[in-house]
Amino acid sequence: MSFKAITLQPAAHNLTSQMSDKVQENAIPTHVAGKIQRVAVTGSTPTAGLNETMAGGRQQQARTSKHRVWSAHTTLLAHGAPFVWLTGGALATALAMIIGLLVLIAYQGLQTFWPLPLVQFEVSDNISLGSDILLGEISRCESFKPEPSFLDDLQQRAPVLFARAQAEMNAHSGLLRRQLIWTGRTSAVDFAGSRAVWVNEFSIQSKSYPEQATVVERFDGGRSYGTLTDLLVDGKSIASGADEVWRKYNALHGDVVGRGRQITALDRYDRGAIDRLERATRLALIGAQLNLQDQRRDHPNDSAAIEHSSASVAAKQAAYDNVESQAASDKAIIAQKIKVLQAENNRYVIRIVTADDQALELPLAAIVRAYPANRLSLFGKLGIYASRWWEFLSADPRESNTEGGVFPAIWGTVAMTLIMSMLVVPFGVLAALYLREYAKAGAIVNAIRISINNLAGVPSIVFGVFGLGLFCYVIGATIDQVFFRAALSEGTPTYGTGGIMWASLTLALLTLPVVIVATEEALSAVPNSMREGSYACGASKWQTIRRIVLPRAMPGILTGMILAMARGAGEVAPLLLVGVKDLSASLPVDGVFPFVHPERSFMHLAYQIYIVGFKSPNSELAKPMVFTTTLLLIGMVALLSISAVYLRSKLRKRFMLTQF
Repeated sequence: MSFKAITLQPAAHNLTSQMSDKVQENAIPTHVAGKIQRVAVTGSTPTAGLNETMAGGRQQQARTSKHRVWSAHTTLLAHGAPFVWLTGGALATALAMIIGLLVLIAYQGLQTFWPLPLVQFEVSDNISLGSDILLGEISRCESFKPEPSFLDDLQQRAPVLFARAQAEMNAHSGLLRRQLIWTGRTSAVDFAGSRAVWVNEFSIQSKSYPEQATVVERFDGGRSYGTLTDLLVDGKSIASGADEVWRKYNALHGDVVGRGRQITALDRYDRGAIDRLERATRLALIGAQLNLQDQRRDHPNDSAAIEHSSASVAAKQAAYDNVESQAASDKAIIAQKIKVLQAENNRYVIRIVTADDQALELPLAAIVRAYPANRLSLFGKLGIYASRWWEFLSADPRESNTEGGVFPAIWGTVAMTLIMSMLVVPFGVLAALYLREYAKAGAIVNAIRISINNLAGVPSIVFGVFGLGLFCYVIGATIDQVFFRAALSEGTPTYGTGGIMWASLTLALLTLPVVIVATEEALSAVPNSMREGSYACGASKWQTIRRIVLPRAMPGILTGMILAMARGAGEVAPLLLVGVKDLSASLPVDGVFPFVHPERSFMHLAYQIYIVGFKSPNSELAKPMVFTTTLLLIGMVALLSISAVYLRSKLRKRFMLTQF
């Protein structure tokens, strides 16, 4: 027997006796006393034995609590368990709503550009389509309950169809099925300006998938559906039949698109550069003339100054005449180049026949893409899908923003959000630093804090009105009066109207409470002991703030910036007044000196969603683009937030390693 066992044996005997007494007195449960006795006999350490005993007691308590019976005199509020379920249910409901919304947007947005098969319907004349044969893409199907007047009219006009409708309603609990079909637009058949029509399923006589049916997407006029019959060059057919025309089309369309891009570059960049030079020279001349008028009005006797101003006007006039002459010559050369390219492109035309035997001739230069919808393989569909996404992300909008791309809106949204962040973050952090670190607590500081918190609840349109009045009508108009008199005299204010700078400042004011509140919370979370330790080492207050407080509060500050970016990127109401446009010919940030143009108006994704969803002439066709643009906006906000989170982690590591 070891020394340890010998020394513990008397104590174990005494403990066993004590446990027996306690069990007899019902002070300790039998199983607990047994464990303590086994610990004593086996010679294990008292601590391990006690831990085992306590763990066993907790398990027994947990088993007991599961079967706890509440007293009839205990109120429901005292139980607590229902409120745990209530709070958990609220959280689960909120998460389900958010996830459901994101899934819906992602599902609808991602399927917008997927190429659908072309379906040909032969329908009975129960709808005013002007044709009994339809060729198009099925957008969606749904059930509906028909109005009594619809059934009465159908019964009088087409008894056979009425009987089929009644049979369908009896089989589907009084509901009818219908399909939304994109029928396309042609010059011969326009369906009263609508390209999406509802077709009742009971009126469909036959349904087929023509193998030669082709989708033709045009720059102007939307999509056309039909069968390729001829490819014409200079009015003469060089290919006939769908297969031969398709091969010739693929061989020629790339060159035609290349010439179209040359035309766009000549018109947008070369002619645009000439226009900018002309305008700058003209404004310089007008400015010199205005200076001469001021000189003659304010100092009529200062002949030397008047003579100098007159000479300046003469020089400006000569420069303007030279620029005008050269611009006219250059524009004529550009116009000739464009004319040659357009003439070459106009030689190539394809002819298609629609489902109702209408012949339609389409210049190749007017076609974005074409494809045989019912003969595409999986990789062919993926190619069309990727091509449409690339056009959506990189091209300008077309067809009242319902087709084409949203590149100007992407550029404007990113530029405005970044400018807003650069304005609001330093201002908000400085204000919060003063409130938290320097201002003495009192009624005034409390009033300021309450005002800042209430500022977050002001409707955003109020900020738009404030920005329009202060920035555009006061500050911008003053800047124009001082620095841009020449442009103002032409009736084109530079800063006295909406622009990306004023929009960014307005949204900076809108998101300022978010940054201030988040920064104050982050500063208050820094322990005072760290400040006191810094003071004890001889650091000044500013050194303490810079080296100790700000690095510790940086994650919270950047969190406020992320929230401000997300709020600003999704706002629309203030932008309606301070600079956003449906279409903008130029970007606020481009390759033209000085590269950043704060006075220019811009396009915005959130505003794009609004005008496409609520201002489009055809809401059914615009709906997919609304979901896709919404998905893109959410993705951009998420990308900006992830970038800010990454920056926050990098700054945290940097500042934590360079503490005072």
